Amino acid sequence: MDTQYGHSVFRSHCHWPLGSTFDQLIFPHICFSADSSPEIGDSCRVKGGMELRTTGFIVVGLYELSASESKVLRRTLQCCALNGGVFWASILIFDFGLLPFVKYLLTVIFGHSPGMGLTVWSWIQPFLSLTFGTIWVLPLFLLSRIVNSLWFQDIADSAYRYRQGRPLLLSSVSKLIADTLFSVLVQALFLGQGMLVSKVPLPPLGDILALVHMCLLYALYAFEYKWFNMGWELHRRLTFIEGNWPYFLGFGMPLAVLTQMPNSYFVSGCVFSILFPLFIVSGNEAEPVTGVCDCQLKLFSPVIAIANTLFNKTIGRVNKR
Repeated sequence: MDTQYGHSVFRSHCHWPLGSTFDQLIFPHICFSADSSPEIGDSCRVKGGMELRTTGFIVVGLYELSASESKVLRRTLQCCALNGGVFWASILIFDFGLLPFVKYLLTVIFGHSPGMGLTVWSWIQPFLSLTFGTIWVLPLFLLSRIVNSLWFQDIADSAYRYRQGRPLLLSSVSKLIADTLFSVLVQALFLGQGMLVSKVPLPPLGDILALVHMCLLYALYAFEYKWFNMGWELHRRLTFIEGNWPYFLGFGMPLAVLTQMPNSYFVSGCVFSILFPLFIVSGNEAEPVTGVCDCQLKLFSPVIAIANTLFNKTIGRVNKR
């Protein structure tokens, strides 16, 4: 896989305002000078383009902004600490620390009989790996998935509230639930579709098709928080990606490439969880380039048809009852 190509595509198609974003999120400034005192009703502009009208307590508005800024930074650091400092580090310590140490002990203990030491190691190594994976890796992975999803939502909501204001939710609770469930189903089916096309007999073609699927899926992950807060329904979100697929292909490519580098599924999950907060913030700040390509890339159409069929059958059974 050519990671250099992915990086160049991403840089050419995607405006990546991470530096400016975090500068704006962490260091807001007021237009009033130090020796001026704003009157009630005066307006002031905070760095980032947001205008506040003084009501005698301008600090209140700044406090709300500061809370959003600090939450974005705090949640991002927490994601790095949990997934990198705890989860990934524990896997590295086990693979490159504990296992080599146990193997060294066996060579010392069975120094007079190297064959016996290798036999014992062939039994102990799978047992230790299975025990570590069952007792530590799998439970922590599942727990981190839940915690990460909550932190990702916090990051997205805080970044959106800072830049756009109050989120515009869907008109009813039933629509909200239906949109969420249908979105999860479509994403799961699309992931399966990507795994399926990776099995195409021609290895380069299968790998390329799978990478395209992952790029678009990760772009959908990142932008969906913003679009959902804007009140966009799922069909509009998917149509927008299919119609402007070159931009979103470039946007999702760095994350898709970096998460495919590790051989371990769990390590790949750690890489995703560490980097994804940056993509959420960037997706919230970015203005997608539209009208670049006249033809739509309708990769979501098959899974939408399957999801519609499953939903209709499920709803039909419920109505019959």
